[in-house]
Amino acid sequence: MFGLFSKKPLIITSPVNGTVVELQATNDEVFANNLAGDGVAIIPSDGDFVSPIDGVISKIFDTNHAFIIKSKQGIEVTVHIGIDTVYLDSKAFERIAKEGDSVKAGDLIIRADLEYIHDNAKEIITPIIIADEKSYKSIEKSFGKVTKDMTIMEVK
Repeated sequence: MFGLFSKKPLIITSPVNGTVVELQATNDEVFANNLAGDGVAIIPSDGDFVSPIDGVISKIFDTNHAFIIKSKQGIEVTVHIGIDTVYLDSKAFERIAKEGDSVKAGDLIIRADLEYIHDNAKEIITPIIIADEKSYKSIEKSFGKVTKDMTIMEVK
């Protein structure tokens, strides 16, 4: 009976094929020190970035290097493709979806040229961030090799 009113955890699947590592593995002080929020990072093995949750695209940055999906529970998940990729001025990114679109986990959002990012940005490692720490109690994280359909975090 007590579990009837408890909230189900938000399941976050990998937005890209690759390897999940600790956020502290990023070569960026803001992400490594959780200043932008808590989460994980992924070393991508391909350039197709999909929605990690069901929700609405609340933001795709003008340079297409990052996007935010808002869940029906109000939790926002940020996918930041690479480090210092904002300076690439959209050259490595093709926007597939648009702000305001309703998406399901697995829907393609951004296609990225990983080789171009590797050659022209600081890193290809991709932080996956939950920013508003007041919107959750805890995050369970999974690490290792992943495909786009695998759970990488459970937000409670």
